Amino acid sequence: MKGFKPSLVFLALSVAYGAQANSLDSARAVENKINHASSVSQKKIDKSAEQALSMKAEIEQLQEEVENLTVYRDHMARLVANQEEESASLSDQIQGIKETRQGVVPLMYKMIDGLQTIITDDKPIKRDQRLARVAKLKLMMSQADISDAEKYRRILEAYQIEMDYGTKLGVYQGELALSDADSIEAELLYLGRISLVARSLDGQRYWAWNEQQSSWQSLDSQYASDVDKAFAIANKQVAPSLINLPVSLHTAATNVETK
Repeated sequence: MKGFKPSLVFLALSVAYGAQANSLDSARAVENKINHASSVSQKKIDKSAEQALSMKAEIEQLQEEVENLTVYRDHMARLVANQEEESASLSDQIQGIKETRQGVVPLMYKMIDGLQTIITDDKPIKRDQRLARVAKLKLMMSQADISDAEKYRRILEAYQIEMDYGTKLGVYQGELALSDADSIEAELLYLGRISLVARSLDGQRYWAWNEQQSSWQSLDSQYASDVDKAFAIANKQVAPSLINLPVSLHTAATNVETK
């Protein structure tokens, strides 16, 4: 080619190549910036996602705690309501106990007085022992270390003992106050409250309690064998059988079957 200069061509190519290289570098730089920005954004996104998940988990945990606290609050409210009901019930019971006690205590005093009247008006069966029991009951009523329930139980027990005197056959040794103002030690036998007889310790004299005159009456010798038999039965020396024992002022006797 006429007039073509290789140096100019090379220069032109170099310039063109340099410009292209600069453009490529710029593109790469931009791409690197974009990639870096994307990486930074992705990290931010990942971090935000993690924070969002963490917050969600915390929210769910808080919601569960709120639900548990709500259940616990309702439970405690029911307990408080129940305790208030029990407190009111106990208050009513305490008041009832106070009222009952106010009624029971006078009743117990009346029962003790009634017991003393029964013993005083009754046949003199172990009278001193029975009156001593009443005296103990009266003393018991002023003792603060004994509950009202225990006091009431002991009074009922004393009444049960008195009832037993009306149904049992028993013997004991005691002192007889005779009509002539003398007294004598003797064996006494009672068959309920039907018959009360006595025998001297030497087995030679016999008496029966006279209910109408409230005194001891001498018995005829005709009753000796029956009275001795009754003592033997009471002492379990012979088998129970039919016996004759005086039951009143009259000399007549009534057949009584001992069991």
